[in-house]
Amino acid sequence: MEQLGWGAVAGLAAALPVGVLMATQHMVTAFPGWLAFAAYALVIGVALGAVARGTRQGLAMTASAGVLLGALGWLAFSLTLEPLLHGVLPTWSAVAAAKTYPELVGNVLHGAITGLLLHCVVGVWTMKERVRRAPSERTKVVVVGGGFAGVAAAQRFERLVLRGAKLDVTLVSDSNFLLFTPMLAEVASGALEPAHISAPIRSAAAHTTFLYGRVDRVDSVVREVVLESGEVLGYDHLVLAVGSVPHTFGLPGIAEHSFPLKNLADAVALRNHVLRLLEAADRETDPRTRRELLTFVVAGAGFAGTETIAELFDLVHGVSHYYPGIAPEEPRFVLVHAGDRILPELGPELAAYSMERLAARGIEHRLKLRVTEAAEDLVRLENDELIATRTFVWTAGNKPASLVGALTTDTALRAEGMDNVWAVGDCARIPMVDGGFHPPTAQHALRQGKAVADNIAAVVAGRTPVEFRFHTIGVLVALGHRTAAAEIRGRRFAGLVAWLLWRGIYLSKLPGVEKRLRVLFDWTLDLVFPRDIVVTSATPRKSKVRAR
Repeated sequence: MEQLGWGAVAGLAAALPVGVLMATQHMVTAFPGWLAFAAYALVIGVALGAVARGTRQGLAMTASAGVLLGALGWLAFSLTLEPLLHGVLPTWSAVAAAKTYPELVGNVLHGAITGLLLHCVVGVWTMKERVRRAPSERTKVVVVGGGFAGVAAAQRFERLVLRGAKLDVTLVSDSNFLLFTPMLAEVASGALEPAHISAPIRSAAAHTTFLYGRVDRVDSVVREVVLESGEVLGYDHLVLAVGSVPHTFGLPGIAEHSFPLKNLADAVALRNHVLRLLEAADRETDPRTRRELLTFVVAGAGFAGTETIAELFDLVHGVSHYYPGIAPEEPRFVLVHAGDRILPELGPELAAYSMERLAARGIEHRLKLRVTEAAEDLVRLENDELIATRTFVWTAGNKPASLVGALTTDTALRAEGMDNVWAVGDCARIPMVDGGFHPPTAQHALRQGKAVADNIAAVVAGRTPVEFRFHTIGVLVALGHRTAAAEIRGRRFAGLVAWLLWRGIYLSKLPGVEKRLRVLFDWTLDLVFPRDIVVTSATPRKSKVRAR
């Protein structure tokens, strides 16, 4: 509410100088005109306060949002509402736009000034609030991890502080951005730019103290978090949200010769590697080497593995016209899974549909089989089948990346065996109230982050924390080539409709308007133009391209 109030003040303040300029152009003449312009300015200010969130988006973003709202205001009021009030149907023609061009300039100028004022006013107000609050009297909370759960917790803490909670929150992460992992496979295939699915943590949680660094250890006895840099952070409450890391179960060669897909570096490395293989295969004459170069194996047919094999298929076939030396039938794609069907998170019907769609495109399946060994140029399955390949992606196992060993919490998200330590997200086993454990998905992590902040605030205020209750709303999986499968609140979708749902829902979940526009632009380009084949890294993370 404070943000809307400051927006209204900024809108009215900006209306004064802009109104004077408009009056000199005879655009605002009588008292009713001034009153109408003030009402318009009030609406724009409140809208900007709601959309731009003041200093959180930064000066340039807030001013840009004001310019956009000014242009929209011109379209809504000058080109649409005014003609209707005069009994004329709006035409939105070039002639009408030319007649109201001075009003467009005035509205855009007013929006820009409103954005600048809002950013400055909220910044001063925020600084005064920080100075007014006494840190020594506030409960120190340290959040470790900058993923969905950690950032969601920090954002909820910010809202609680605005409501009067006496908390001093610090977030520590070894990356300074929040990664939207559901779109990671599209980065690996070149459909999306890496920076477009990540948002700076300093922007996502602008009023939280952020430390960019890696935690070395946690001492829950003296309540300290020690960073690798040697800096020590004391805490009253600690939230562990450090996510998960690939788990290879100690199988020989897998850690050394597989590509994980957990972060942006993994996705970019995989894309560069595939493009290097295509470059090598285009001029390779040895049949055995060509088979190795053009065979792509993914272990694990959950969401990550299924989407990865589909995106690799789209990448290779989408750029094949650049490589005349590679026949369309040469690339081979194999999906290995230990279960009796792919996508166990989906119902049997949608899982069967998904496998049929992938098989129809030429993707092979090895079900009820595990990978037992990997080398530089082959993968061994437990039935002793050998698959010659230089590209092996491992998505068949993850384990918690805990700093204090295996973590299990109670239903209120408190870590067992440690005082004032809480755990959320993939790093912890969190029991469900009705039995079982919460799955390690983004939708659960987001809500766990909010719940843990509410529970810590409740404990600080002397109240009892509540049990975390949440059931999966729905699941979506992209199958490539404008096809997907989805199950939302018990309703099943497949094909193009599911693909549109997948894109629409995940687009709406991206942090910030800027990222949504960038991803939407990437998707639009991907429909019109072939994917880029530029290798973006001069030095590969790992290389399996060699001459024989």
